[in-house]
Amino acid sequence: PYVLLRMKLVAVQMKNRMEFLPAVEIFYQSYVLDYSRNLRVVLREVLNEDRLTFPIRPVFEQLERHLATKRDPEESLKIFILALGHEWARYFANIFSIGLSEGVDVTDNFKELIIDMRKAQLSDQVERNRLLEIRIANFSPLFFLGLFLLINYRLNKEQTIQYYVWTVEGREMLLDALLLIFLSFLMGIYLSIRRM
Repeated sequence: PYVLLRMKLVAVQMKNRMEFLPAVEIFYQSYVLDYSRNLRVVLREVLNEDRLTFPIRPVFEQLERHLATKRDPEESLKIFILALGHEWARYFANIFSIGLSEGVDVTDNFKELIIDMRKAQLSDQVERNRLLEIRIANFSPLFFLGLFLLINYRLNKEQTIQYYVWTVEGREMLLDALLLIFLSFLMGIYLSIRRM
């Protein structure tokens, strides 16, 4: 259960990270076009334009609501970071906080953040390709075991059933093969989680 929950958490975090870059790009475009450079106004305009997609939009809406109701901006940004759960959200919130508290132009900061996020996304794609190789390697022993059993069954049906079902040695060999396949599968999951 822990491995399944961990895999689900990693998948959700990766999806949030993938959806966060387009949202930041949309925010950056609106910020550059806004002459006042008021972050609250830009955030409201971005939400009114309805260009943000589902997983990210509610988080930005929540941030806008908190800022509109005069809640503490730092507390609102902490909730924003926790809702997204990744480092890019923390960087975005830090830039947003500086822009709110000091009223300075943070265009260059947002631009650098987007460049860094694009580079990280490219390296993530390379890493995902490597993980795909690990997953394929995890399922190949199961495929070859099934192929081996199928060939034996096609060649001599009676002897295959007699050996693998009725003899102790045949059952032990199948159990050992399944145990090794399961262990290699767990090792592949462990390596995938470590690389994330």
